[in-house]
Amino acid sequence: MIPDPLHPVVVHLPIALAVLLPLFSIAALLAIWRGAKPRSSWVVVVALQLLLSIGAWAAEETGERDEEFYEKGAVHEVLEKHEELAEVFIAIAYGASALAVLGLMSNKIGKICRGVYLFAAIGLLVVGGMVGHRGGKLIYPDGAKATAERLSELHDG
Repeated sequence: MIPDPLHPVVVHLPIALAVLLPLFSIAALLAIWRGAKPRSSWVVVVALQLLLSIGAWAAEETGERDEEFYEKGAVHEVLEKHEELAEVFIAIAYGASALAVLGLMSNKIGKICRGVYLFAAIGLLVVGGMVGHRGGKLIYPDGAKATAERLSELHDG
């Protein structure tokens, strides 16, 4: 069964990857620094980054589709801020994808792109956290604990 709304399910992939990619990047950079070939060490980062970008695109598409579900009353302002931050996240994701791919090169350009990519990955982590926080405010306006308590009361009552 496909969840409806779908957006809250889809967003978990790019957010999880935004958390993991700085770690994978550091590991790959350390391996390269220790003598591993850039292409063989960096390809995992590229694959995960491209997956993050595809996931971010899918999250944007499902978010637009599900927007009417959430756009009610005072939630509109939180939704607008969530959308604006998501647009920044997607822009960074696409730029980071280009840097990651260029980082496959073994020359000086590849080395520079790998270093700059690490900062982009950290930026994705920070902005992804902000986007996720705003999205969480849509789902749990009074906090997850308050929502869980309300659901528990409904279930018990």
